[in-house]
Amino acid sequence: MIGLIKTWRELHAKGIMGINRRNADYVLKYNKRSLYPIVDDKIITKLRAIEAGIHVPEMYGIIETEKQIEKFDEIIGDRNDFVIKPAQGAGGDGILVIADRFEGNFKTVSGKIVTHDEIEYQLSSILTGLYSLGGHRDRALIEYRVTPDQIFKSISYEGVPDIRIIVLMGYPVMAMLRLPTRQSSGKANLHQGAIGVGVDLATGLTLRGTWLNRKISKHPDTANAVDGVQLPDWDGFMKLAAGCYELCGLGYIGVDMVLDQDKGPMILELNARPGLSIQIANDSGLFHRCHAVEHRIADLQKKGILESPEERVKFAQELFGHVPKISA
Repeated sequence: MIGLIKTWRELHAKGIMGINRRNADYVLKYNKRSLYPIVDDKIITKLRAIEAGIHVPEMYGIIETEKQIEKFDEIIGDRNDFVIKPAQGAGGDGILVIADRFEGNFKTVSGKIVTHDEIEYQLSSILTGLYSLGGHRDRALIEYRVTPDQIFKSISYEGVPDIRIIVLMGYPVMAMLRLPTRQSSGKANLHQGAIGVGVDLATGLTLRGTWLNRKISKHPDTANAVDGVQLPDWDGFMKLAAGCYELCGLGYIGVDMVLDQDKGPMILELNARPGLSIQIANDSGLFHRCHAVEHRIADLQKKGILESPEERVKFAQELFGHVPKISA
């Protein structure tokens, strides 16, 4: 019991945020329930982003009813690669990534052959709500398949790495790079076995990683170092994330972005209840950073000042960036 109290005090001193504090002090306080559909439905998020001139993977088509499954061939046309997603899915479930065609069938990134009937079955499963939040009927989204930038080739396995930035009232407070592994079946999902790597907000330089709740410095599949990697166009990612506050109106969100080798930074999706593993990846707590942002907002409100996304990024980088290298 004494050991538990000591651990709790150490975590508290470090500013580690637990799920109860996250929900009570940030999610419930800053996220209006009426705005949740904007982030919970990937189609609505995408349409809002396009309207705001924010880069997102191109949408090829939407299937809303069983009858519309017949239009699948028409939607993909002669394209060889594409992604099928549930509009209201969570945790990467229900996503089918097609990388090529093979003798009348399709081939996934891992080389598995998928028949036309299997794709129709997947679309039907999505529509019934098998993968949706709450099990409600859903829509299927068919979109452009992101090709990861070459910088990730040595530190990723099969799938598409993504960048998660936690944003409070438009201020980026913490970031991590999520790297797919063999264990995660090529998905950038930490709960399924992907790696989370902390990122310095000021420089875009990767820090040490976390994998299956333990700290690591090398990718388990490639044996290459995951720390010290310079992410390209980092300021672009930061500005994209900061601008998502105006896009959705939610005060506490996780912004998931990807770096396409041809199209550059793009927003993948927004999350109104971002996980807390990002703290392990950064070896730092969210609470102190969020508290600093709240103080900043309160001070500016007294002066009647409202900062632009660029100003918010500059503040976050100056206060939370330039993390000293942690020795192993």
